[in-house]
Amino acid sequence: MSKLDGLKPTSTRRVSRGFKRSDFCEQPVPRLEWAAMSTDLAQLASDRYEIADTVHRYAFGLDHGDADSLASAFTEDCIFDFGPAGKKLELDFSKLTGRQAIVDALIPLLGPLDTSHTVSNLQIEISDDSATLYAYVMAQHFMARQGSRRGSENALLMNRYDCELVRDGQKWRFKRVTIDNAWAQGNPEILNALAIQRTLAAKAKRPK
Repeated sequence: MSKLDGLKPTSTRRVSRGFKRSDFCEQPVPRLEWAAMSTDLAQLASDRYEIADTVHRYAFGLDHGDADSLASAFTEDCIFDFGPAGKKLELDFSKLTGRQAIVDALIPLLGPLDTSHTVSNLQIEISDDSATLYAYVMAQHFMARQGSRRGSENALLMNRYDCELVRDGQKWRFKRVTIDNAWAQGNPEILNALAIQRTLAAKAKRPK
């Protein structure tokens, strides 16, 4: 007689180890809490979009000489500091305070040039109604109507922007803009050259 004879067949029923399906699943989020989370995420996405739109309005205003678009990016008491970049590039550019002063300085300086400002690497941090923005802005500058001419003198700047913004209704606006330079190619002196040309032209128009 075989040793296997007389042994009872082993049951094929699975043995429960005491685990329940819920042990492997996250607990459901209460409906009200989920609604609040969805609202917060939607507001965050909206704020990030509007903050990015602020710097894009700024770039559009510079490239198209559009004073209204440029002004819409700043608070009334905004501080605009190109000093760190100017020092490296040997450009004399004073710190500007106030929306109107900024627009009055930038539009005549850059508006006539063939320019393009490209924004990248945005890092945004939001705290209630204030925010910080760090970004790179690559700015290409040619003298007026020279951008499409082969071999035209130009200044290509990669600048770092360190900004503070505040909420203004549905929009966000710059309260402080500080610009430093990462690298440059070409001749930044064309910016000074334009300023000199405008000064000489203004003097020539004055009655003697």
